Amino acid sequence: MRVILVTGGARSGKSRYAQRLARELGGDDVAFIATGVRTDDEMAARIARHRADRPAAWTTIEAPRGVGNAVRDAQPAVVLLDCLSFLVANAVSAAFEAGEAVANAVAAAEVDALLEAADARTGTLIVVTNEVGLGVVPATPIGRWFRDALGMANQRVAARAEQVVLMVSGIEVVVKGPGKA
Repeated sequence: MRVILVTGGARSGKSRYAQRLARELGGDDVAFIATGVRTDDEMAARIARHRADRPAAWTTIEAPRGVGNAVRDAQPAVVLLDCLSFLVANAVSAAFEAGEAVANAVAAAEVDALLEAADARTGTLIVVTNEVGLGVVPATPIGRWFRDALGMANQRVAARAEQVVLMVSGIEVVVKGPGKA
């Protein structure tokens, strides 16, 4: 699969841009892989808002873990994964009690499976993720583990991607691939 990574800070327009791109490439025939988990009322509202923002005709696959299988099994040629950040957070949280090395290994295994699935099929995979390397150092161990694990995941997906787009205040900046000045 062709891989396009869309990254940026919170509320930078990542999801909106990725959805527009997926619609341009796949129309109504898009698989949307959601990794967010309803943990409280606020998160449930965010998930509902995201669901309302995307076309109803798209196939939604909820995959908080095991995203490689979801990508491999998706029928449409265009797959939108939103987002890698939650996938890594879910992996790190699941393994937190076992220690940093285990948490990092679990997160890395999710990324391995994602990239292997992309290599095993044709079409386009658009991956949304947060850029966490520009902010403050998290105050808690799990926060630092998450930042480090997501930073490594982002690097690995960006290395594999044919195109990387950084969203800044709703404006796309192509940092790798077609469209880079």
